[in-house]
Amino acid sequence: MLPAAARHPGAGDATEDPQNLKDAEDAEDAEDTEGFRSVNARRVLLTSATVACALLLAVLALRGTGGPDDGAGAGRDGKCRPTALLEPPCGAWFGAFVPHDRTDLAERVRAYEEKAGRRLDIVYTYHDMSAVTGTRLEGQLLTEQEQRVGEDRMLLLSWESKWWGGTKRQQPTWRQIHGGELDASVIDVQARRIKEYGERTGKKVFLSFDLEMDTRTPASGSPEEYVRAYRHLHDRFRELGVDNVVWTWIITGYLDHAGLFERLYPGDDYVDWIGYNQYNYYLCHQADWLSFAQTQRATHDWVRTHLSDDKPLMLSEFGSAADPERPRRQAEWYARVPGVLKELDGVKAALQWNYRDPGPHCDLSVAGDAAWRSLREAVADPYLHQPLE
Repeated sequence: MLPAAARHPGAGDATEDPQNLKDAEDAEDAEDTEGFRSVNARRVLLTSATVACALLLAVLALRGTGGPDDGAGAGRDGKCRPTALLEPPCGAWFGAFVPHDRTDLAERVRAYEEKAGRRLDIVYTYHDMSAVTGTRLEGQLLTEQEQRVGEDRMLLLSWESKWWGGTKRQQPTWRQIHGGELDASVIDVQARRIKEYGERTGKKVFLSFDLEMDTRTPASGSPEEYVRAYRHLHDRFRELGVDNVVWTWIITGYLDHAGLFERLYPGDDYVDWIGYNQYNYYLCHQADWLSFAQTQRATHDWVRTHLSDDKPLMLSEFGSAADPERPRRQAEWYARVPGVLKELDGVKAALQWNYRDPGPHCDLSVAGDAAWRSLREAVADPYLHQPLE
């Protein structure tokens, strides 16, 4: 399969509006790079003796929590409450990327949750590293809409060394970042914003710097320059007293990039979670049909062997194309998700990508009622219902 380098819209422009999509394409041409990115009830069996209890479990599932003492939820002793690094000890988080624009993230998230039959644990958004001026919010971490969504969900902010829609001269490089050239204008501004959010709300955020950086070299710099840029960003936040960031390092997961992954890894002291993005593309990119297990296991095992045997892992983007010849095939694909997740050691979050790739047959969103029913049943599994606090 081909790397998913040009899959995502920009966070601020993540909408199906044709004009915004055209703007994204224009920006991609201007940058002459790999393209910018931007960037889930429980089925209850009722009997006459257990109606009240079953209804309670269903309500809890819709609220994004497991039932009492179900073996995967908080239990009475609180042993399943998340760790300081937002790791759920007893199961895994469920999240998603939901297409949106700057003004309707909360509305789009609620619409997705209604279809999924539950609240998302993690909402994934994308930002560039442009200066925040006027009404331009692409470079602003924790927008008003994100903060609304974050009131009862966690946020994964993807921060990319891009200026979406900007000129080639405006595109930041890893060398400029580790050299401190963006400190005053971009990095310090957003670091202080995240710090203030934590002080005011008590909340942490997942933060990823240049996800899928293995597709960005050499255009953005060498692997060694990426490591220096990542460490500079991390250290700059620490110097400014920002202690509410969970550092999340995200790669494509394509094992023909294995050598790059090892060179691009910033080190255990700088990484809290490791994420990777693997899909069943099928006709998109002229790929074979792959089961959920086939898309995840090889990369999981490689990361555990070559990078870390104990860091929490995140399926930071997962999803499947549909099969026009077999309409129920995507539904069958999603039905296998919870069983496979339980077999992947240390995978503590799975985020569904509900959008598309460029090109024919590349719609990776949930396609139709059968697939949505299957996804609802999959993400109602108690393993994916962990206490947020």
